[in-house]
Amino acid sequence: MNDHLRSGPLPSLARRLRALPPSVGPVRLVAVDGHAGSGKTTFAAHLAEALGGAPVLHLDDLATHEELFEWTGRLSEWVLAPFARGESGRYRAYDWVDRRFADEERELPAAPVVLLEGVGAGRRAVRPYLACLLWMELTHESSWERGQLRDGPGLTEFWDGWKRAERGHFATDPSRPYAQLLVHQGQKGYAVLEGPGKTD
Repeated sequence: MNDHLRSGPLPSLARRLRALPPSVGPVRLVAVDGHAGSGKTTFAAHLAEALGGAPVLHLDDLATHEELFEWTGRLSEWVLAPFARGESGRYRAYDWVDRRFADEERELPAAPVVLLEGVGAGRRAVRPYLACLLWMELTHESSWERGQLRDGPGLTEFWDGWKRAERGHFATDPSRPYAQLLVHQGQKGYAVLEGPGKTD
């Protein structure tokens, strides 16, 4: 971990998350939500490191081209149900190039803290299983601009469809109002602030 991350808010955030009661079986499931391109994947990697190597499930592995947000059933069957039994989850990751799910399964241990990262991770159907919901505090305009610069012009058509789908999803099933914590990314690291969601 970089020095500015080691001395920043992530170690204290990691302690705070580990102190929460389990939310599904023995697991404290922590969601990292936000707009596409807002920095969720990078932040989740840093937070996982601060947690001593916590497992991370990327929702991009459960979504498909045709079902950008219809992954709730797979999450429930492959991850939440096993966690509730105290067992590891097992899932087959979607290949965005070959447009199919992989043949081999990946294991997701029922660790003390597991991170769920992706757009819609804090959706209504998932919130009852969450110990904490974090929201990456960046506007959709700035997030989408970052994401498109990252992906290049070859994915312009995909991004056009994605923007429509994301707008539709958050219009009917917003996450931010329920986030206990808001994550701001700056040039020198992250700031973690209390969010609008109720903290028990």
